[in-house]
Amino acid sequence: MASHNDLGKEGEQMAAAHLVKSGYKILEQNWHFGKEEIDIIARIGDELVIVEVKTRNSDFFGEPHEFVSKGKQNHMIRAAHAYVERFDLDVEVRFDVIGIILNPQGQKLEHIEDAFQPRW
Repeated sequence: MASHNDLGKEGEQMAAAHLVKSGYKILEQNWHFGKEEIDIIARIGDELVIVEVKTRNSDFFGEPHEFVSKGKQNHMIRAAHAYVERFDLDVEVRFDVIGIILNPQGQKLEHIEDAFQPRW
């Protein structure tokens, strides 16, 4: 496995641990709908939280969360809609991004709640 895949997996594990520590319940990790993937699906209170995790080894080119493109947002929205329909959920849905910088000098995690609004 390529080292960037290892970095991504480690970042997703850190993000999940952060969410659990913050009171979220993890429902799914790496949930697929066709070619779409949601990194983490969690719940807090009555909200379903769809989380994209971006892990980088530096912020030289920008903060990790800045790399969630409009295209990726649209993929997340479609997959979230499918998840809600599949499990017949009546919940508010929120889209969060967790940006992680992880390198030998240390680590930084930034959780951006309500990072973007879907256009249903």
